[in-house]
Formats: sequence, C-alpha cells, structure tokens
Amino acid sequence: MKGIASEERQRLGALLESRSQEEIMGMIPQFSQAEIFRFAPAAEAEAPASVRALVFNMERGVHLAQIGDFLDSCPEAGPFDVILANELDDGCVRSGGVHTAQALAERLKMDCVFGLEFIELVDRADPKGYHGNAIFSRWPIRQARVVRLPEQYNWYFDRQRRIGGRLAILAELDIGGESLGVGTIHLENRTHGPGREAQLRAVLEAAEDMFPGMPVLLGGDLNTNTFDGRDKDAIQTIAADPALQRRCLEQVGRYEPCLPLAEKYGYRAVPDGQSGQLATRRKPLPGGGHLALRLDWLLVRGMDVAASRNISTCRESWPFAPAGSALAAFGGRELSDHNAVWAECVRHG
Repeated sequence: MKGIASEERQRLGALLESRSQEEIMGMIPQFSQAEIFRFAPAAEAEAPASVRALVFNMERGVHLAQIGDFLDSCPEAGPFDVILANELDDGCVRSGGVHTAQALAERLKMDCVFGLEFIELVDRADPKGYHGNAIFSRWPIRQARVVRLPEQYNWYFDRQRRIGGRLAILAELDIGGESLGVGTIHLENRTHGPGREAQLRAVLEAAEDMFPGMPVLLGGDLNTNTFDGRDKDAIQTIAADPALQRRCLEQVGRYEPCLPLAEKYGYRAVPDGQSGQLATRRKPLPGGGHLALRLDWLLVRGMDVAASRNISTCRESWPFAPAGSALAAFGGRELSDHNAVWAECVRHG
C-alpha cells in the first residue's frame, strides 16, 4: 500500500477541522484498498472437514517477533487455518516501521489481506503511519473487499489524532476448490451499543451480498463492553461495583444489541462461556489495575462449532516458550491487552 508523505498526511488531517471524515477519506484511495500478500503454499486438493479459526487483537504488532513465537508454539492457539486479526501497523515508529501484517504472513507462510483503518498523525516521524486489520489464511484468497463502517466517533479530535474510522475486511477463501467466507471486524469502542449494532449491521449486509450460500466465519474485536466507551464516569462506576463487572462478562447480550442482531442473521457467537475464562480484554484503569471485558468473538454460520476457548496472552501463561526465543526473553507483562479466541468449526456435509 503506497505511503503518503508526512507533510501531506498532516495537511489532510487539518482539513478535518472544517470538513467531514467521509469527504477526507474519499480523497485517500488507500482507505478502499484490500492489500493482498500471497505466502501460502499450493492449495489442498480437497476441502478439509473442519476449519480452525483464531481471533486476535495484536495491539499494533509492537511485539511482532514474540507474537510470531506465540503463534508457532502455544498449544492452545493451534492448529489454526485462519487468523482474524485487529490492530496491525504498517510504517509506524512504535512497531519498528515495518508492515507487521506482511511480515507475520511471511513468517507463518499464510496468505494475507490488509485493510487500512487509520492514518496516525501524532508521530510525524512515522514512515507511513498506517494502522489496520488483517485476515491470514493457509488457503488462497479468491477475492477480498474492505467494508467501511458507519462513523460513531471522530478520532481526529481524540488525543490519538487519526484520519479514518472502523472497518471490516471480507474475503472469499478457496479451501480445496470450495468457498469459505471470512471476515475480520473491528467495531467502535467509543460509542454505545446501538452504535456498534449499526456498524455490525453494515458488515452482515455486506457478507450477505458477498457470500451467498457459503459457510461464513466472521470475528474480531467487537468492543462489546456493555457501556458507552466515551463515558469515563461509567467506567469508574463499573470498576467499583462487582455486580456491574459481572454484567460485562455474563450478560453482554442484554446490553450489546449487536450480538442478538448477529443471531437474527443466523450466526452463533463463540465462545459461549460454557467453559474457561470469559474475559478477552484487560482495560487499564487510571488508578491501577484493570477492568475485565468480553470483547472478542467469532460469529459462525453454516458450520458447527466442535470446540472453542479463550487463550491468555499474559506472560505467566507461557511455559511453552522455546528456549532462546524472543518470547522466552520477553520482559513485558503481556503480548496484547486482549486474549485470543480459538474455535474449530466443522463443515456441513
């Protein structure tokens, strides 16, 4: 994806002082591009009986070598055929200036499609300042498209100062000559439940159009926190109340209409909470500690779910880290502020 000079990025951002996000994004063709990289080996001769999917918010890919080690060696994270990923940088100083999605796809020997969510403006030294989402697949990508979601928050006026907005990426995969529809989704955290419902509706309608008659796996960080992410007082109130904290984990569907909406479209949300830890996000609190949230989901249609689980990305959960690896040498507390979600989905017939 072609970069934009730093001065031009700043000029385009400044236009948001008086013009709409949609208008400015329309001036930047990269926001509509689905960038595909092909590293997967030749396609299999026949379709497998099941598909193993991993949902993973990689928090900008700042610990990319460690994430690669984690994916290579964590027994709970594998085997995986598809990764539906959020928050990967391309050309940002904070993550080493590399295209993190491309680098990870090359390491994993998977095909990849990347879509641009935001152009970062705070660090003028960024070579590109791109930040987005990706799908990784061990099968060939037949076609892919970016779905821009209805704006719920203007990030230019946030302390993170960015051009852009939330998106989904949809891709049709060739699994042994048969089609599988997949999509990575990132819904807005700085909005309320109805705002996320409107965004997911746009994704589900696009999937209806692109994947007729196909089994479909959609997933990602749906930001189903059960409160309006712009309301700092609400966050503090929940953090101080154990009953409200349980709501964030046990009653998500009552407060987040996007989950019942997915069910109306024929999707099952997993993990369903019948086993293992529910939380998939650790939201830091100003006074220390964190709020446990359930944000990351896989939405499955036209397939049965044989197994599913949440996978911790905290350091204490890495007894498997290979000696001498970047993961074993990692001195931080966590690879990402999100856990990963894994599921095995069995194809009908």
